[in-house]
Amino acid sequence: MDSTTAADRGLHPAPRSEVFQNQGKFRTRFNFPGRNLPDHDDHGYGPLSTVVESFMDPGTLIRMHQHRDEEIVSWVPAGVMRHDDREGNELVTDSEHLLVMNAGSGFWHAEETLADDPPLRMLQIFVRPQEIGLEPGIQHGPLPDPEPNEWRRVFAPAGADHPFTVRNAVDCYDVRLDADAGATLPEIEGRDAYVYVFEGAVDVGDTTLDETESVLWTGDGAPPTVSAGDEGATVVAFLIDPDAPVTRQGTIGR
Repeated sequence: MDSTTAADRGLHPAPRSEVFQNQGKFRTRFNFPGRNLPDHDDHGYGPLSTVVESFMDPGTLIRMHQHRDEEIVSWVPAGVMRHDDREGNELVTDSEHLLVMNAGSGFWHAEETLADDPPLRMLQIFVRPQEIGLEPGIQHGPLPDPEPNEWRRVFAPAGADHPFTVRNAVDCYDVRLDADAGATLPEIEGRDAYVYVFEGAVDVGDTTLDETESVLWTGDGAPPTVSAGDEGATVVAFLIDPDAPVTRQGTIGR
């Protein structure tokens, strides 16, 4: 009998986060990848600070506010998020588009759903940049169409050949798994993986996760396979260099 534990295999699961803020029509659940590791002294894991599950009811306005020294990615599989900023951008992000706000030395924006928009559920991903005071900017555009049971690269580190980039060593992938289908985690040398189940239930290796649960993989050797249950699943994976230099002075993603 194999007596090794999930931790022995580098798998560190965590239940649904209990860090939840209810502001009525706007609600957020904060997932801290560093908390998957017992006794880890940082709520983040290297440059990946926080993965926020955000809900906005139709007809909700989050007024103009500033972010500094963090990279914020809005991944919107359900609903519509309307962005407006002091640079004159009016952008609509949905399941076919991605928004990356490289806040740098300071970026002001507002978010809104209109009364006839569908309810919004999205992930807002906070990445710590390598240094403070970087040039602010924004990236917005279409995502490639997802292929069933195949990982899609959502964003990459600055300098990569990819339309959406963040200024540290984090790559993000998503996958939509059919019932009972599986996909092995992407692999980048020197990277660990944080896996978040957005919808459905999966096994990561021999670790079972339900919707909104996560696992951090810090193992050696071949990465594990993510396998869906009989209802399929939507999963997001982050490949992280845990030793990348970071700044922890962001507005939210400290």
